[in-house]
Amino acid sequence: MKYGIQLPIQSQSTLYAEPWEAAAGPEDLLAIARAADRAGFSYLASCDHIAIPRRLAPAMSTIWYDPVATLAYLAAATEHARLLSHVAVVGLRHPLLTAKQYATLDHLSGGRLVLGVGAGHVEEEFTALGVDFAHRGAVLDECVDALRAALGPEEFPEHHGKLYDFEGLGQLPRPAQEHVPLWVGGSSPAAVRRAALKGDGWLPQGDPRDRLPGQLARIRDLREQAGRQGPFTIGAIAEPLYIGTPSWHVGRRTLTGAPAVLAESLRAYRAMGVDQIQVRFRSRSRDELIDQIAAFGADVGPDL
Repeated sequence: MKYGIQLPIQSQSTLYAEPWEAAAGPEDLLAIARAADRAGFSYLASCDHIAIPRRLAPAMSTIWYDPVATLAYLAAATEHARLLSHVAVVGLRHPLLTAKQYATLDHLSGGRLVLGVGAGHVEEEFTALGVDFAHRGAVLDECVDALRAALGPEEFPEHHGKLYDFEGLGQLPRPAQEHVPLWVGGSSPAAVRRAALKGDGWLPQGDPRDRLPGQLARIRDLREQAGRQGPFTIGAIAEPLYIGTPSWHVGRRTLTGAPAVLAESLRAYRAMGVDQIQVRFRSRSRDELIDQIAAFGADVGPDL
C-alpha cells in the first residue's frame, strides 16, 4: 500500500492547519516536500481554490496556493514523488486551459502528474467566473471527457460536447505520460459514481473507516455493471498521526504509538481494498513535521 501527503502551508483551512503554518513560506514548503520525497512518499498533493468569500474565510482562511504553480515549483526540487492536484476544480476553467497547464507540468516533471479533479463547493467562486454552480456536476462530467482528449497523445485533440467543442487546435508539449492518471475526488453518491465510471481512481473526502467498505463495494459494483476494466486506484485519508508518545495534546482522533503499532492499524485500510493512503502528521514546527515524515518513511511505510 502506497502513501502520500497533502502538503501543509499551501492550504490552511482551520480544519487541519497547524498554528506554525501561518508564518511559514516557500522555503518551509520546499523543505517538507524534499523530506517526503526522500522518505518514499508516493505523491505530494496541493489543493485548489481561486478565491474565498468573506463568509467562509474565518473557517477556510484565504491561504490557498495555486496547485499548478506550487507543484511545478516542487517538481524542480524533487525526484520521485508524483504530483497530485487534490483536487483541481476543473469546471472553473476551460478544458483546453486546464490541459495546457497540466500537460506542461507533466512534461516538465518527466511524467509525474496525477490529475485529481472535483466538483467544487464554493458558490461564489463559480459566480465570479461565470460558471453554473447548480449544474457543476454535469460541467465536471464533460470536463473529464474533454480532458481525456486534451491530455491524450494527439497534438490536435478533439472533443464535441454540450458545453465544450474544439478541434484543429494544437497543443505542444504533450504530457510525458501516454496516459495521465485521472482520480476523481468526493464522497457523495454522484462523486463516487463519477469516479467509478469516468476515473482511474477515487479520492474520498474524509470518509471514516467504517464507511469505506460500503463505498468500495459500490465502486466495484458500478464498474462491474458498466464493464469497466483496467487499473483503478482506491484512496483513503487516514486519521492524523503522531509517531511515538507525544508530550503535548495531539487530539483524541490522532493515532499515536510505536511504528509497528501504527503500521498494524494502517494495514486495516489495505485489508479493505485501499491502494494508497493519504497521511497527515500533528506537529508544532516545520522541524517536528520533517522528523515525523522521516520516521514514517523509515519505520512505518516499509510495513504497509
